[in-house]
Amino acid sequence: MTAPEDTPRGALDGAPAATLEDTRYQAVTSRDARFDGVFFFAVTSTGIYCRPSCPAVTPKRSNVRFFTTAAAAQGNGFRACRRCRPDAVPGSAEWNVRADAVGRAVRLIGDGVVDREGVPGLARRLGYSARQVQRQLTAELGAGPVALARAQRAHTARVLLQTTRLPVTEIAFASGHASVRQFNDTVRQIYARTPSELRAESGTGMARSATASAGTGTVVVRSGTTGRPAAGVPLRLAYRGPYAARPVFDLLAREAVPRVEEVLGEEPGARTYRRTLRLPYGTGVVSVDEAPHPGWLEARISLTDLRDLTTAVQRLRRLFDLDADPYAVDERLGADPRLSARVEARPGLRSPGAADPDELAVRARVGRERAAVLVEAYGEPLAEPCGTLDRLFPTPDALVGDPVAGPLATALADATVRLDAGADREETARALTAVPGMDPHTAALIRMRALGDPDVALPGGPDDERWRPWRSYATRHLADAAHQDVTG
Repeated sequence: MTAPEDTPRGALDGAPAATLEDTRYQAVTSRDARFDGVFFFAVTSTGIYCRPSCPAVTPKRSNVRFFTTAAAAQGNGFRACRRCRPDAVPGSAEWNVRADAVGRAVRLIGDGVVDREGVPGLARRLGYSARQVQRQLTAELGAGPVALARAQRAHTARVLLQTTRLPVTEIAFASGHASVRQFNDTVRQIYARTPSELRAESGTGMARSATASAGTGTVVVRSGTTGRPAAGVPLRLAYRGPYAARPVFDLLAREAVPRVEEVLGEEPGARTYRRTLRLPYGTGVVSVDEAPHPGWLEARISLTDLRDLTTAVQRLRRLFDLDADPYAVDERLGADPRLSARVEARPGLRSPGAADPDELAVRARVGRERAAVLVEAYGEPLAEPCGTLDRLFPTPDALVGDPVAGPLATALADATVRLDAGADREETARALTAVPGMDPHTAALIRMRALGDPDVALPGGPDDERWRPWRSYATRHLADAAHQDVTG
């Protein structure tokens, strides 16, 4: 039987059910981390579900069931493994590739739409009935929107329990639960422990490090009114495979708009990216370190309302392209002689997205210098400045009268152009080209970055059908190489 390491990363796509499950079991047998988040496996004899790379003894094939999502495993009565933390894996890159209703729904759920607007709100954004959305998600993922949102809330709750000293009652609502009872029931069902037991657990070291950090100021907890920083939460943002951090931080440093974002430090590998965020319930200041760690980036998030934690995390994940599948990308692009040397030199190169899609679109349209002017003229002051970061990027509503940004801002403000996590990419592309003054290159860049589309070729640049569905990554390889040639 072929070893998973010798199997192309895309071998799971379109495979017959029997072959698919055989390949998945091979991945489990070899503890192949390339498939973490792509699927989950559960063991009927123990009632536990795991990620493929779980270090536990490999179960018998007859005792294993496979699931596309953690929510599906939970819905079938399985509890999360205490050793491998399957709820903390990167998301599947499939949801960034797919532009259909299911892919859009998963992205919206990740952004917290179900928690804020319910299933009817999700369905309304997708243009379907709630029943249609439920049917499609259940058929393809084995779990409906409520179950998917529930799994996400449980993960957020665990992070807060093990990295902050917030009271359990505050964590219940901060993680998106409607009541303390619902919170307690969810934690018990998914982790087989009470919230207090989960907080006391020290097997991962997270609870100990949270206590130690609180004493040195890393974790700042100020429970209180909205409008004040409520918590500084330390997080590990997981990713799979290699991660070429330097090109990402180089790009963010070149693009940084003063007072809204900055990159601290000049030595590659020792820099920190910081920025302000406008979020559904309040505001936030986030920071992400470039320093390499095996499988994760270190981040800190300070929020005026902890209910925004899930949304803030998802926006950072999109900005840093943490749910990408570098194995599939590098395999496809590395086969092209024009890119092979660049892929070899930059394994795991990412295609950065946007922390705020509307902001990215305006900045792409007006350029960095003009964006800085807009921040000075229209940016909303941060209630509590954090160093040089003291403004939020202006909303589209605030920019409708600007002579340069106005046409695009108007289209964003009246939803003629939609850039949210569930936007239809083709419809958005058509709407962008209709905006006065919008050139094709900028429209394509907005689609690539603001919508996180992995398959965009910029007009006038190199393009090859064989790069699909990863043309955005090919574009980044070429742009990174060009920048290296200029800067030496």
